[in-house]
Amino acid sequence: MRPLSAPRRARALPRDPAPSKWKYRYQRMMLTPGFRTLIRVGVPLALVAIIASSWISHDANREMAAAKLQEMKRGVQQRPEFMVAALDVTGADAALTTTVLAQLAVAFPISSFDLDLENVRSKIEALDGVRSARVRVGDAGVLNVVITPRVPVALWRDGLELRLLDEEGTFAGSVATRAERLDLPLIAGDGAQTHIAEALALFRDAKPIAERVRGLVRMGERRWDLVLDRDQRILLPSESPVAALDRVIVLHQARDMLDRDVAVVDMRNGNRPTLRMNKEAADAFRRVSHTEADN
Repeated sequence: MRPLSAPRRARALPRDPAPSKWKYRYQRMMLTPGFRTLIRVGVPLALVAIIASSWISHDANREMAAAKLQEMKRGVQQRPEFMVAALDVTGADAALTTTVLAQLAVAFPISSFDLDLENVRSKIEALDGVRSARVRVGDAGVLNVVITPRVPVALWRDGLELRLLDEEGTFAGSVATRAERLDLPLIAGDGAQTHIAEALALFRDAKPIAERVRGLVRMGERRWDLVLDRDQRILLPSESPVAALDRVIVLHQARDMLDRDVAVVDMRNGNRPTLRMNKEAADAFRRVSHTEADN
């Protein structure tokens, strides 16, 4: 009987080169560009975001970060190349320039980042004597203001005030006395400023008697009275006042009508112009009439 042999060593199984199912899936996913980008970039960014969110969630950290950011911002804004040190106003006279400086009241030097140019322009254009303004920060840290002023064409007596008006009837300033602007025609009355174009046309038409014209008065906000020296008045109609004034001037040039003892020339009724004598002439006429009647 043969003796039993030692148990045989189990033969080693051959190595399977194929990857496992999960390793195979991982390798397939790593061949995808989007997945590789997610692993190499997205995961680190996500970790950074988590850490930053955790850090910023504390009030003390947020305040510290805000203060540091503000300090850096101010450090850039206060650099010399961004500082405005002076104001230059052009296009305005001395009085208007002084008014502009008082209106702005900017303390120099100031950072250009702290200047609201649109607000500065709005403040300047709010002044009576300014039609428009352009504002910019120029070279050498100078705030340049270019003003287009309103040009007064008439003087409006508004109650106790004397206001300057431009050709649009917009306020362009004021004066204390009539003597300051004798070069401008004078208008008065409620609503006179809203009919400035008609008033200027009447003044132009009255050039033949310009040395005698004292001004125009708006009556009842609907028509004009032309006031002359010697307390004479020409009452103009609400419709076609220039044509009515032309008729008066033609009569004056033909018969020296306005050089006579006439107090009022009433042209309100174009079909029947009326003349009124002054008090002295009327009294003299009555005396003569009574004398003739007695005789």
